[in-house]
Amino acid sequence: MNNIDITIRLIFLAHVAATLYMTGLIWFVQIVHYPLLAATGRAEFSAYEKRHMSLTTWVVMPPMLVEIATAVLLFWFRPADVASWQVWSGVILLAIIWLSTAFLQVPCHEKLANGFDADIQQRLVSTNWIRTIAWTLRGLLVLGMIWNIWAVT
Repeated sequence: MNNIDITIRLIFLAHVAATLYMTGLIWFVQIVHYPLLAATGRAEFSAYEKRHMSLTTWVVMPPMLVEIATAVLLFWFRPADVASWQVWSGVILLAIIWLSTAFLQVPCHEKLANGFDADIQQRLVSTNWIRTIAWTLRGLLVLGMIWNIWAVT
């Protein structure tokens, strides 16, 4: 095995790990975490939300950055048995995720940091389905990539 093969494997494995991690995490956030925001005490809510935003960054930003970096690198370092449409589809889904995060979820969190608002909290839960579905599709996509690789060998 040469250095190119090792590089391709490492990029691919990092991509799969980051995607599957984020897929599991988004389902937890969608089903448990965001709905429970409504049960947080109103007096403590603003401080809770600000702390939530700060701590969540440490949990989601590293794998999100690994995921997007490796998704782009797969254009150049794509395993032979992974189709280019799979790489393109993954990047398109990531664009949807990042745009949804920036323009839908982050503004909701910023408003909630000023105090609880049931309408904003519900908007956060409902718009987060965009990311939940997109990451679920990404998870299935990387599993399909793995299938392609295993099916050939």
